[in-house]
Amino acid sequence: MTPQYLPVNRTRLSADVRGPEQFPPLIVLHGGPGLDHHEFADFLDPLTDTVRLVLLDMRAQGESDRDAPEDTWTLEQMAADVGGVARALGADRYAVLGHSYGAFVALQQAISEPGAAAASIVSCGVPSSRFLEGIEAKLAAFEPLHLRQQVQDSWAGEAAVKTEADFARLMAEQMPWHFANPEDPRLPDYIRRSEGRYAPDVLRKFSAAGYGMIEAESELSRVTAPMLVLAGRYDRTCPLEASQVTVAGVEGAQLHVFEESGHMPFVEQPEEFLAVVRRFLQSVLG
Repeated sequence: MTPQYLPVNRTRLSADVRGPEQFPPLIVLHGGPGLDHHEFADFLDPLTDTVRLVLLDMRAQGESDRDAPEDTWTLEQMAADVGGVARALGADRYAVLGHSYGAFVALQQAISEPGAAAASIVSCGVPSSRFLEGIEAKLAAFEPLHLRQQVQDSWAGEAAVKTEADFARLMAEQMPWHFANPEDPRLPDYIRRSEGRYAPDVLRKFSAAGYGMIEAESELSRVTAPMLVLAGRYDRTCPLEASQVTVAGVEGAQLHVFEESGHMPFVEQPEEFLAVVRRFLQSVLG
């Protein structure tokens, strides 16, 4: 599908738009940083019975313009870009779904621009970088043993990655970490289906700087629009505790825990993921 190029805050962002024009947009934010919208492959496509999917390549990533100044590669600017995307689409009413790093962006936007989005879905994120501090200890104890060094090396390699090919290799080698079952038989198919155009410069910068250093925990009460928080019971990166803290801090927020998932519930429990997200969107968008 040919992407749309949207002028947003002095750059152009690429969006793969799917679904009927009469439906409200759901702006979908990928993880990474440095990945692109292909992370979601076609897993979210059934939601086009409820929303128009706007699968965004965030600033300087994917097919978006790569010449956006490096000092604008920040969590705050990417959050500000979300509203810019809605304006470029001419959408008065929209929702946001962010996964992993995209969840950081979605949460930051909900705090920085309360009520700008009609609703936000925060999937496998954290409200504070303190919840990422346990990753090294978890890596040291990761099982199965025969994958431990591979996964440790993939995390260590992020701060030095230089080429898209190296980025793709690191993601493939790291992916077992992100599934509840590191030997999940669906892993090879997901890796094949989700490979996109990677941004090694963005990953290198963020991996050396705490992946955006989100510090939103003290500001959660600023969120005014409905929020759905999604978590995997066995998420090694963004632990369930982080999602529970987000829900406790956002008035009226809903929490759904995927009991058989790690960091990738839309792949690990796709039917449940779609049902939960669709039900929430229908309740808030009508």
